[in-house]
Amino acid sequence: MAALRVGIDVSPLAQTRAGTARYINELTSALEGEIGVDLRRYGFGGPGRAAAALRDAVWYPVLLPARAQRDGAAVLHCPTFRAPLRSTAPLVVTFHDLAVLRYPEAFNRWTRQYSAVTLPRIARTAAAIVAVSGFTKSEVVELLDVSPEKVRVIPNAVAPSFRPEGPVSEGDYVLAVSTLEPRKNLQMLADAFAAADLDDSELRIVGARGWGGIEVNGDRVRYLGFVPDDELASLYRGARCVAYVSRYEGFGLPVLEALACGAAVVAADLPPIREFADGAAITVDPADRDAIAAGLEQAAARRGELSARGPGVAAPYSWSRTAAETLAVYREVAG
Repeated sequence: MAALRVGIDVSPLAQTRAGTARYINELTSALEGEIGVDLRRYGFGGPGRAAAALRDAVWYPVLLPARAQRDGAAVLHCPTFRAPLRSTAPLVVTFHDLAVLRYPEAFNRWTRQYSAVTLPRIARTAAAIVAVSGFTKSEVVELLDVSPEKVRVIPNAVAPSFRPEGPVSEGDYVLAVSTLEPRKNLQMLADAFAAADLDDSELRIVGARGWGGIEVNGDRVRYLGFVPDDELASLYRGARCVAYVSRYEGFGLPVLEALACGAAVVAADLPPIREFADGAAITVDPADRDAIAAGLEQAAARRGELSARGPGVAAPYSWSRTAAETLAVYREVAG
């Protein structure tokens, strides 16, 4: 039997090293290990606004579907919601969240306008939609008027680097892992950290700079920027606790990674995080500074208990499983 030829858009890697980049890199790597798949990576442009504008204006509407057609791709997968409005190959689109429609004020004008116009049309064009959580599926169905039968829930997963065993970063610190953008709620976290009784702990923030001019200020707050996976895993293991108090998420991958490393976790009480972390993390109202502060204190006090619980909760979430379930969607739409 001939291998199923799948074209996948890897253009988002030019602009992000955050959760979407993790998804693309891990999924493509796992798919290449699957028998019967001929995976073709398609990319266009580099970083910066000019390249992003060209992708929106030319790559997605014209060049990407033409490339897939010329290649004889049986399926075209866009692993973010930037995708063609028409495609001769059956189109699969992954939706990580719909923050741009729920909280448009957190995004620039072009992204708001482009998304409002194109996302409903992309959802109609797609032969199947992958949602990374049950919550994101409900958002897609509600906000884009999509039939539930069209949406498959395939969760994110944990890379092998993130495990309890391994090097441990030194110091007494609370760790936050987030792109610097408005909905990640990092200044609220810094304020809650300052109010918590955590001795002389430091708040370390890992993540690339995003948008919205976000700067996090406060005593004992240190911004580390982007770090490679091995260093990040070491930071997870050594943290007094890990805090992730975003106001809106489609999944919450740093929470899952932290659990896999045996960290005590304080997470925003959001539906997608409850789907996998219920009972393994301390959940708090992300709009309540005092609740976050209390959660940090509680996580630090219960570190041993929570550390023992997390790896077992994270264990079922492997990228090989994600790839196998995604491949089943490809085969379904390819007929």
